[in-house]
Amino acid sequence: MIDETELLNLVERARLGDRDAFGMLAREYETAVFAIVLRRLRNRAEALEVTQEVFLRAMRKLPQLREPERFAGWLKRIAVRMSINRAVRRPRETYHPPETFTAVAQLSTPIEGAMRTEQAQQVRVGLKQLRALDRDTLLAFYFEGQSLKEMSDRFSSPVGTIKRRLHTARHRLKEALGDLQPA
Repeated sequence: MIDETELLNLVERARLGDRDAFGMLAREYETAVFAIVLRRLRNRAEALEVTQEVFLRAMRKLPQLREPERFAGWLKRIAVRMSINRAVRRPRETYHPPETFTAVAQLSTPIEGAMRTEQAQQVRVGLKQLRALDRDTLLAFYFEGQSLKEMSDRFSSPVGTIKRRLHTARHRLKEALGDLQPA
Protein backbone atom coordinates (compact mmCIF):
# COMPACT_ATOMS: atom_id res chain seq x y z
CA MET A 1 0.00 0.00 0.00
CA ILE A 2 1.37 3.39 -1.00
CA ASP A 3 1.25 6.13 1.65
CA GLU A 4 -0.19 9.54 0.79
CA THR A 5 3.16 11.31 0.38
CA GLU A 6 4.45 8.64 -1.98
CA LEU A 7 1.14 8.70 -3.88
CA LEU A 8 1.39 12.46 -4.43
CA ASN A 9 5.00 12.06 -5.54
CA LEU A 10 4.08 9.29 -8.02
CA VAL A 11 1.15 11.28 -9.41
CA GLU A 12 3.34 14.35 -9.92
CA ARG A 13 6.07 12.32 -11.62
CA ALA A 14 3.48 10.58 -13.81
CA ARG A 15 1.94 13.96 -14.74
CA LEU A 16 5.38 15.00 -15.96
CA GLY A 17 5.59 11.92 -18.21
CA ASP A 18 7.37 9.40 -15.95
CA ARG A 19 6.02 6.07 -17.23
CA ASP A 20 7.57 4.09 -14.38
CA ALA A 21 5.70 6.22 -11.87
CA PHE A 22 2.45 5.67 -13.78
CA GLY A 23 3.18 1.94 -13.88
CA MET A 24 3.48 1.90 -10.10
CA LEU A 25 0.16 3.75 -9.81
CA ALA A 26 -1.47 1.29 -12.21
CA ARG A 27 -0.23 -1.69 -10.20
CA GLU A 28 -1.48 -0.10 -7.00
CA TYR A 29 -5.00 0.59 -8.31
CA GLU A 30 -5.46 -2.22 -10.85
CA THR A 31 -7.43 -4.48 -8.49
CA ALA A 32 -9.76 -1.69 -7.38
CA VAL A 33 -10.43 -0.54 -10.94
CA PHE A 34 -11.03 -4.11 -12.12
CA ALA A 35 -13.51 -4.67 -9.27
CA ILE A 36 -15.45 -1.52 -10.21
CA VAL A 37 -15.58 -2.47 -13.87
CA LEU A 38 -16.46 -6.14 -13.21
CA ARG A 39 -19.29 -5.13 -10.86
CA ARG A 40 -20.89 -3.14 -13.68
CA LEU A 41 -20.18 -5.41 -16.66
CA ARG A 42 -20.39 -8.86 -15.02
CA ASN A 43 -18.10 -10.27 -17.70
CA ARG A 44 -14.50 -11.02 -16.74
CA ALA A 45 -12.97 -10.78 -20.24
CA GLU A 46 -14.76 -7.54 -20.98
CA ALA A 47 -13.80 -6.15 -17.56
CA LEU A 48 -10.13 -6.90 -18.21
CA GLU A 49 -10.33 -5.07 -21.53
CA VAL A 50 -12.09 -2.04 -20.05
CA THR A 51 -9.62 -1.95 -17.14
CA GLN A 52 -6.78 -1.59 -19.64
CA GLU A 53 -8.69 1.14 -21.45
CA VAL A 54 -9.25 2.97 -18.14
CA PHE A 55 -5.51 3.10 -17.48
CA LEU A 56 -4.77 4.20 -21.04
CA ARG A 57 -7.26 7.03 -20.73
CA ALA A 58 -5.94 7.96 -17.28
CA MET A 59 -2.40 8.11 -18.63
CA ARG A 60 -3.48 10.44 -21.46
CA LYS A 61 -5.64 12.64 -19.22
CA LEU A 62 -3.37 12.74 -16.16
CA PRO A 63 -1.94 16.20 -17.01
CA GLN A 64 -5.52 17.53 -16.67
CA LEU A 65 -5.81 16.34 -13.03
CA ARG A 66 -5.64 19.56 -10.99
CA GLU A 67 -5.50 18.02 -7.52
CA PRO A 68 -3.10 15.05 -7.33
CA GLU A 69 -4.43 14.07 -3.89
CA ARG A 70 -7.74 13.17 -5.58
CA PHE A 71 -6.12 10.70 -7.98
CA ALA A 72 -7.90 7.61 -6.57
CA GLY A 73 -11.38 9.11 -6.85
CA TRP A 74 -10.60 10.55 -10.28
CA LEU A 75 -9.44 7.15 -11.52
CA LYS A 76 -12.53 5.42 -10.10
CA ARG A 77 -14.82 7.93 -11.84
CA ILE A 78 -13.09 7.14 -15.15
CA ALA A 79 -13.64 3.43 -14.47
CA VAL A 80 -17.34 3.93 -13.69
CA ARG A 81 -17.94 6.11 -16.77
CA MET A 82 -16.14 3.75 -19.13
CA SER A 83 -17.99 0.75 -17.67
CA ILE A 84 -21.35 2.44 -18.14
CA ASN A 85 -20.42 3.44 -21.70
CA ARG A 86 -19.42 -0.13 -22.53
CA ALA A 87 -22.57 -1.59 -20.96
CA VAL A 88 -24.81 0.83 -22.86
CA ARG A 89 -23.07 0.39 -26.20
CA ARG A 90 -22.67 -3.37 -26.27
CA PRO A 91 -25.22 -5.30 -28.28
CA ARG A 92 -27.97 -7.14 -26.48
CA GLU A 93 -27.27 -10.80 -25.91
CA THR A 94 -29.64 -13.17 -27.62
CA TYR A 95 -29.93 -16.91 -27.48
CA HIS A 96 -30.24 -19.09 -30.53
CA PRO A 97 -30.38 -22.87 -30.32
CA PRO A 98 -27.38 -24.64 -31.91
CA GLU A 99 -29.61 -26.07 -34.64
CA THR A 100 -30.03 -22.55 -36.03
CA PHE A 101 -26.34 -22.25 -36.84
CA THR A 102 -26.05 -25.65 -38.48
CA ALA A 103 -29.11 -24.89 -40.60
CA VAL A 104 -27.63 -21.57 -41.73
CA ALA A 105 -24.24 -23.15 -42.42
CA GLN A 106 -25.85 -25.80 -44.61
CA LEU A 107 -27.81 -23.31 -46.73
CA SER A 108 -26.43 -23.29 -50.23
CA THR A 109 -27.74 -23.54 -53.71
CA PRO A 110 -26.96 -26.52 -55.94
CA ILE A 111 -24.78 -24.22 -58.06
CA GLU A 112 -22.71 -23.21 -55.01
CA GLY A 113 -22.24 -26.87 -54.11
CA ALA A 114 -21.13 -27.71 -57.64
CA MET A 115 -18.72 -24.75 -57.66
CA ARG A 116 -17.16 -25.84 -54.35
CA THR A 117 -16.75 -29.38 -55.64
CA GLU A 118 -15.15 -28.15 -58.85
CA GLN A 119 -12.82 -25.80 -56.97
CA ALA A 120 -11.78 -28.57 -54.58
CA GLN A 121 -11.06 -30.82 -57.55
CA GLN A 122 -8.94 -28.09 -59.15
CA VAL A 123 -6.95 -27.65 -55.94
CA ARG A 124 -6.34 -31.42 -55.77
CA VAL A 125 -5.11 -31.43 -59.38
CA GLY A 126 -2.93 -28.37 -58.67
CA LEU A 127 -1.42 -30.03 -55.59
CA LYS A 128 -0.57 -33.12 -57.65
CA GLN A 129 1.41 -30.94 -60.05
CA LEU A 130 3.65 -29.61 -57.28
CA ARG A 131 6.90 -31.15 -56.14
CA ALA A 132 6.63 -33.42 -53.11
CA LEU A 133 8.19 -30.93 -50.67
CA ASP A 134 5.85 -28.11 -51.76
CA ARG A 135 2.82 -30.39 -51.59
CA ASP A 136 3.80 -31.81 -48.17
CA THR A 137 4.41 -28.29 -46.82
CA LEU A 138 0.98 -27.03 -47.94
CA LEU A 139 -0.81 -30.16 -46.75
CA ALA A 140 0.85 -30.00 -43.32
CA PHE A 141 -0.03 -26.34 -42.81
CA TYR A 142 -3.49 -26.03 -44.37
CA PHE A 143 -5.00 -29.49 -44.16
CA GLU A 144 -3.34 -30.98 -41.09
CA GLY A 145 -3.31 -27.67 -39.22
CA GLN A 146 0.30 -27.94 -38.07
CA SER A 147 1.95 -24.87 -36.59
CA LEU A 148 5.19 -23.50 -38.01
CA LYS A 149 7.03 -24.96 -34.99
CA GLU A 150 5.53 -28.41 -35.54
CA MET A 151 6.43 -28.23 -39.21
CA SER A 152 9.95 -27.15 -38.27
CA ASP A 153 10.31 -30.31 -36.18
CA ARG A 154 8.69 -32.51 -38.82
CA PHE A 155 10.84 -31.28 -41.71
CA SER A 156 13.99 -30.73 -39.58
CA SER A 157 14.24 -27.14 -40.80
CA PRO A 158 14.24 -23.74 -39.07
CA VAL A 159 10.92 -21.87 -38.83
CA GLY A 160 12.23 -19.22 -41.25
CA THR A 161 12.85 -21.89 -43.86
CA ILE A 162 9.35 -23.28 -43.33
CA LYS A 163 7.87 -19.79 -43.85
CA ARG A 164 9.82 -19.40 -47.07
CA ARG A 165 8.72 -22.87 -48.25
CA LEU A 166 5.09 -22.01 -47.55
CA HIS A 167 5.39 -18.77 -49.48
CA THR A 168 7.06 -20.50 -52.41
CA ALA A 169 4.62 -23.43 -52.38
CA ARG A 170 1.61 -21.09 -52.34
CA HIS A 171 3.04 -19.18 -55.29
CA ARG A 172 3.64 -22.40 -57.23
CA LEU A 173 0.13 -23.66 -56.43
CA LYS A 174 -1.30 -20.34 -57.63
CA GLU A 175 0.59 -20.75 -60.90
CA ALA A 176 -0.63 -24.34 -61.24
CA LEU A 177 -4.21 -23.29 -60.56
CA GLY A 178 -3.91 -20.44 -63.06
CA ASP A 179 -3.16 -23.04 -65.74
CA LEU A 180 -6.35 -24.91 -64.82
CA GLN A 181 -8.69 -21.92 -65.05
CA PRO A 182 -10.71 -21.54 -68.23
CA ALA A 183 -9.62 -18.70 -70.50
